Amino acid sequence: MSASEEKKLWGGRFVGTTDPILEKLNGSIPYDQRMWAADIEGSRAYAKALAKAGLLTKEEMEQIIHGMEKIYEEWSKGNFKIQAADEDIHTANERRLKELIGDTAGKLHTGRSRNDQVVTDMRLWLRDGITTLFSHLHLLVSTMVERAALEVDFLFPGYTHMQRAQPIRWSHWLLSHVAALCRDAEKLEEMMPRVSVLPLGSGAIAGNPFNIDREFLRTELHFDGISLNSMDATSERDFVADFLFWASLCATHLSKMAEDLIIYSTKEFSFVTLSDAYSTGSSLMPQKKNSDSLELIRSKAGRTFGRCSGFLMTLKGLPSAYNKDLQEDKEAMFDSFDTMCAVLQVATGVISTLKVNPSAMEAALSPDMLATDLAYYLVRKGVPFREAHGLSGHAVRLSETKGVPLNQLSVEDLQTISPVFENSVSQVWNYVNSVEQYTAAGGTAKSSVMAQVEQVRQWLLKHNIKPKFNVISPLL
Repeated sequence: MSASEEKKLWGGRFVGTTDPILEKLNGSIPYDQRMWAADIEGSRAYAKALAKAGLLTKEEMEQIIHGMEKIYEEWSKGNFKIQAADEDIHTANERRLKELIGDTAGKLHTGRSRNDQVVTDMRLWLRDGITTLFSHLHLLVSTMVERAALEVDFLFPGYTHMQRAQPIRWSHWLLSHVAALCRDAEKLEEMMPRVSVLPLGSGAIAGNPFNIDREFLRTELHFDGISLNSMDATSERDFVADFLFWASLCATHLSKMAEDLIIYSTKEFSFVTLSDAYSTGSSLMPQKKNSDSLELIRSKAGRTFGRCSGFLMTLKGLPSAYNKDLQEDKEAMFDSFDTMCAVLQVATGVISTLKVNPSAMEAALSPDMLATDLAYYLVRKGVPFREAHGLSGHAVRLSETKGVPLNQLSVEDLQTISPVFENSVSQVWNYVNSVEQYTAAGGTAKSSVMAQVEQVRQWLLKHNIKPKFNVISPLL
């Protein structure tokens, strides 16, 4: 048996060497090393639990904890040396611990399996990751809502089916996306208790035979709960699937906002102009200013969808308990986390530096967008809405027949459609009057928009979440 085989945590039963291609495929240290801090923290807690159970002396426990502190320092300073035989972060840290403190290191894994160790590390890591993502979302929402408050008087066309629909406030559009992002933040919060469940102490499948105090472990690692069943605890990856779905949905919301802004930034619209910091040029056409930041945000939705659907397909084919297929969980989790961190921060940069062109927005408003207002005028005079809708449609057709804008039809023209029309109809042809009628909660009237702004500000104050945990797990 080679020296590298002897160093493997599972090498005792095997003769000969592992195929080098399989060894490369099997190893996860290139990507799971980013859980080094979570792995160390879990091992510290487990050493204390072993001592509490009488399986380590106080001196042995202190020796292990001191060794882990040295390993933490090496990782922190970038001095930790990964070796060829290090399959994963657990192997690497335990190998280094043995180099530092000798055979006592071999007692640390008593009753513990990499099956419960890895999922503990992942939960610790993701718990911190959720807090990081929440802070990025919080900043994006804050940036958008303050912009909405500042630019509340800007009117522009609202679109349905990508056709001009009704006049709305620019702030109303911003807040429509804020609403979705607030839901995303709340989903992250709701995910936290499901992530914060302790699997450590479950062993490989059957549990832990050494009277390990799992409540003690839960307290040490600041988990909210303890897993119910050891077999489920080591193989369950619902929390990863939850996170990947969350990333897919949040990326969808960001993609939708990016698509709108891409359209609004075209020369044909010219509603907004992106900062040079979030734009690129063309290698051939000097006049081009491309919205690459928004296009990349839009594209990353597809990436997160792929991670989510791919991992669900992995889970779908598995039998009970731990299988090596689950090694696919970490790359999907890490990549989706990195992607969402990037797009949330870029989105915040885009929104905070965006230049709005209110004159172009106002110029895009057209009288035909007030056709519904014309129907509402008739409703306020007692005409049933369905009849009023039809009469307004007749007015639109008449304006098209006469080749004049809807607001240039005379009262006499309108009275050929219905005698209910009077000179007061002229008040309909005012875009500010139009938006100001939508005073119901959630509407685009200024009072309604500012009420939404205040509601989101209160939400931000309530959800100004700080890290709840003392787990030391920097995200490298």
